[in-house]
Amino acid sequence: MYQFKTTPVYEANYNCFADIAVNQGGTDSSKTYSILQVLSTIATTTSPPIIDPIITVLSESVPNAKKGAWRIMQSILADDGFRSTVSHINEGDRIIYFKSKWVMEFVGATDEQNAKQGKRQYLFVNEADGISWSIFWQMAKRTRIRVFIDYNPTAPFWAHDKLINTHPESNDLSASVKLIISDHRHNTFLSEKDHFRTENIQDPELWKVYARGLTGNLSGLIYKDWKQIPDANYPWDAPGKFGGLDFGYTNDPTAAVRMVKIANKVFVHELCYDNQMTPRNLKTLFKTSGFKSETPIYCDHDHDMIKQLRLLNLWAVAANKGPNSIKAGILKVQEYEIYYTASSSNIDFERKRYMWIKDKDTGKFMNEATEIDNHLMDAIRYGIYSRFYRGASG
Repeated sequence: MYQFKTTPVYEANYNCFADIAVNQGGTDSSKTYSILQVLSTIATTTSPPIIDPIITVLSESVPNAKKGAWRIMQSILADDGFRSTVSHINEGDRIIYFKSKWVMEFVGATDEQNAKQGKRQYLFVNEADGISWSIFWQMAKRTRIRVFIDYNPTAPFWAHDKLINTHPESNDLSASVKLIISDHRHNTFLSEKDHFRTENIQDPELWKVYARGLTGNLSGLIYKDWKQIPDANYPWDAPGKFGGLDFGYTNDPTAAVRMVKIANKVFVHELCYDNQMTPRNLKTLFKTSGFKSETPIYCDHDHDMIKQLRLLNLWAVAANKGPNSIKAGILKVQEYEIYYTASSSNIDFERKRYMWIKDKDTGKFMNEATEIDNHLMDAIRYGIYSRFYRGASG
């Protein structure tokens, strides 16, 4: 019979009876390994329900899963005693079938539509800060017993805003939440050299995050001072509204925003973040939000889509682009105080990940923005830069 060697992080998660166990931890704290041990214990010592006997391990992508959680699971499977509890492994699809009839699947977070498919008893979201709130919400709502998440707390994200700092009656999942903070000192299987290396990180901010598992402030963030406001505080009836639109296709979402400028403040509301949007869907979306045929919508440069939107009586305009327009557009956005609505969850997600790229050789930030999770950031920039470029009124 197998017998796991465990850390206090395993015990904390195994004995957690909250709906969501939030594991915030530094490097080498054993949080990912320990959660997989807990799920493996469940899969081998408890009887599953007849319906949906599924344990889902979610990573940002399939490559991330292969390098992270799936690879760690291979080391757990290396125990001959534990391996004897498994009836079959589908290596290609990363699915483990246990003799107990539990099934453990390792999947990548593709999009919100796929997140709506399937139900499960347990969900583990690995490196949760790399996954959008909308995808997490869809999968958590379809989990019957318990959700585990883990992450390095390099900066606040939705786990802090929507789970840790809320009460069950007020968070979006009506769920009880337990915060488990761990660091390398909780991992009793590290060598003295490993402990020393982590404990002696020289940068104070990095030491705070990686040696103590405490929430840091990510350097290189492009938009640091944006503020969230209740939807009721958005100036819905103010004149001069305009839109921003970044087209998405098979993999990327179409991102649309509604904006209005009052003095030096720009108020932003997320309209969509969906890869299923057709021109007619967009017409309905903008018309429902009060856009008239003379209301400008500044768009990504897809001339065919712009033509189709104009034929549907929307004033779609190609956004100002050109050499250095991304940097110039970011600088223009930074001239204003930006307020975005509380329901704009994907704006919140993208803003906290939208960073200047760091030069790998020098460690210095370059004047280039990251090109992932930037769809709403692009839509907002298109609108503001094009609307107020070179002192245009609006």
